[in-house]
Amino acid sequence: MAAEASESEPALQELMREAEISLLECKVCFEKFGHRQQRRPRNLSCGHVVCLACVAALAHPRTLALECPFCRRACRGCDTSDCLPVLHLIELLGSALRQSPAAHRAAPSAPGALTCHHTFGGWGTLVNPTGLALCPKTGRVVVVHDGRRRVKIFDSGGGCAHQFGEKGDASQDIRYPVDVTITNDCHVVVTDAGDRSIKVFDFFGQIKLVIGGQFSLPWGVETTPQNGIVVTDAEAGSLHLLDVDFAEGVLRRTEKLQAHLCSPRGVAVSWLTGAIAVLEHPLALGTGVCSTRVKVFSSSMQLVGQVDTFGLSLYFPSKITASAVTFDHQGNVIVADTSGPAIFCLGKPEEFPVLKPMVTHGLSHPVALTFTKENSLLVLDTASHSIKVYKVDWG
Repeated sequence: MAAEASESEPALQELMREAEISLLECKVCFEKFGHRQQRRPRNLSCGHVVCLACVAALAHPRTLALECPFCRRACRGCDTSDCLPVLHLIELLGSALRQSPAAHRAAPSAPGALTCHHTFGGWGTLVNPTGLALCPKTGRVVVVHDGRRRVKIFDSGGGCAHQFGEKGDASQDIRYPVDVTITNDCHVVVTDAGDRSIKVFDFFGQIKLVIGGQFSLPWGVETTPQNGIVVTDAEAGSLHLLDVDFAEGVLRRTEKLQAHLCSPRGVAVSWLTGAIAVLEHPLALGTGVCSTRVKVFSSSMQLVGQVDTFGLSLYFPSKITASAVTFDHQGNVIVADTSGPAIFCLGKPEEFPVLKPMVTHGLSHPVALTFTKENSLLVLDTASHSIKVYKVDWG
């Protein structure tokens, strides 16, 4: 019995940690819910829960009108109510939380594990972000989101350095940004699903080129080592390579690299090998359930590896739904999983799949990944509207 208790203790600690992060924390300000007035959990009329302090901050001072930070529905601050299930959960877990407050965070990490060292962004700074990129020259982080200015640039410390890309219907405006990449000469390339185009800006936000009329639904976008642009077309099921003269703002050539893909979305390029990874979202036959599949092509566009949700389930007990893909500096394929949520290393394409968990807690809904030159992993978490910086902890 004692052995069973000792074996169950890590599982209980993990459950407590997930409850703290997923249920007992305001996803707007990241503060813990509690019985204190400002931190009491409040139901919005749409059903989402935020703390009272955030209700007061979001509501108009006179009309008390506010917009839900998650589903964007209109609410009134005076119509909110205490979220009793969360308050009851705080009472039920209160003694355990006081006995071992965040014990999992104080526990030393295994040598070589990825731990979160920094978080920036947050609701208000970012609104429902969808894409993430890193400038190779300046090291600044570029995010596309649903704000009034759709492109936001952060400095290395997480402060907002610049923003541009007005929300609007003009050709140079951005209607619905999906993904972003930064070229080797610091141009910002955005896929805009609103008018089905690709828009190129210089790093200061001046429009250089709009590529429209060629794509059914441009989605993922990435820069190659040769400064080309690869783009997935989710509706047409294709992968394209664009040769652009960025200084002159001219599209020189478009090449279709792959056709007959199944709703391709995310795309990544290995700067070590030139390999290209594509994230597909095929529908499971007869079920209508969407699965995910990672395909990796060599630099000559030969298929060298692939794995899907079912294949991964043979190696891991929980379902893995890939939402983003990237390569690390050793050429390993890294994916974000929204079912966990978690980050996994799939190994090199020719070894697929070598499934290794990298991040298994602290995430809500990861949608984009990239590595810095210092080998830090940046994760864009759309549910918390933030960028999380993970580094290797060598203990």
